[in-house]
Amino acid sequence: MPARDEAARLRLMAVHAHPDDESSKGAATMARYVSEDVDVLVVTCTGGEAGSVLNPAMDRPEVREHLPEIRREEMARARAILGVRQEWLGFVDSGLPEGDPPPPLPAGCFAVTPLAEASAPLVRIVREFRPQVIVTYDENGGYPHPDHIMTHKVSVEAFEAAGDPDRYPGVGPGPWQPLKLYYHLTFHKGRVVALNDAMLARGLESPYAERLKEWEDRLEDSARLTTRVPCADWFDVRDQALLAHATQVDPEGWWFKVPRDVQREAWPTEDYQLARSLLEVGQLPEDDLFNGLR
Repeated sequence: MPARDEAARLRLMAVHAHPDDESSKGAATMARYVSEDVDVLVVTCTGGEAGSVLNPAMDRPEVREHLPEIRREEMARARAILGVRQEWLGFVDSGLPEGDPPPPLPAGCFAVTPLAEASAPLVRIVREFRPQVIVTYDENGGYPHPDHIMTHKVSVEAFEAAGDPDRYPGVGPGPWQPLKLYYHLTFHKGRVVALNDAMLARGLESPYAERLKEWEDRLEDSARLTTRVPCADWFDVRDQALLAHATQVDPEGWWFKVPRDVQREAWPTEDYQLARSLLEVGQLPEDDLFNGLR
C-alpha cells in the first residue's frame, strides 16, 4: 500500500470477478498507465475455483484436479506481465448456473454473500490503497455471470461507502473517497462493427460476423460510451497477459483472430463509461481515466 510521501501519485484500482478477467478487460489501459508511473492495483474477488478448462490443450485430468492452484499461478504470471499489483478478495467462485430453470447458487459462494459482508474487504482495500479512480463492471456485469454482477455491487458499495466514516467503522485505516468510477465497455457495437469491417476490407474472415447477425440494438449502448483511452501500443502486453491464463484462453481461439495491426488501425482504444464523478470533467468523450486529476 502507498506510503504517505506518495500521496500525490495517481492510483487506479480495477475490480474483477475472476483471474483472467483483468487481462481480457482493460489490460492495455492498465499497462499504459503503469508505463506512466501510475500505481495500479487489481482486486480479484474470487479464485475462479468453479471455472472450466477452456483451452483444449490444457484440458487434462491433472489440470482439472488442481485448477484453483493453477489459476493462482496464472494470475501471478499475468500480474507480472502487466506490471500491476494484485490482491485477492478471498471469496469462492459462484460458477455459472446452467439449466432451465437454472439451479440455485452454492451456499457460501460470492454471489450469495450479504452485500455488507462481501463489500467490507473491498472497503478496507480502498481505504488502504486510496485510489482516485476505480474501474469495474456495469450493473449487468458486462455479461450476466453472478460473480460479475456481484462485483459490480461491491464496487459501487465500496466507492460510495469508503469515504464515509460512519459506514464500515473500523474497516481500514480511515476514510478515503475515490473520485471517479468507470465501467468497462469492451464489446460495444461500435467497436465490434469497426473490427468486423476492417477484417472484411482486408479479405479476412471476421470472428464477429455471426455475433453481429444476432446483435440486438439497445439505445443505451451508444450513450454509455464516455471515455476512450488510447492504448494500442500495449495491445501486445494485453495479449501476453491473457495468454498467461493458459487454462482459460485458447491461443487458436477467437480472441486472437483479429491481427494486432488491424486492431491498432480500426480501434486503438479501450473504452469505458464514466458512471460516477466527483470532479468536473468537461466535455465528453474524454481520453483519460484521470481527466480532471492531472
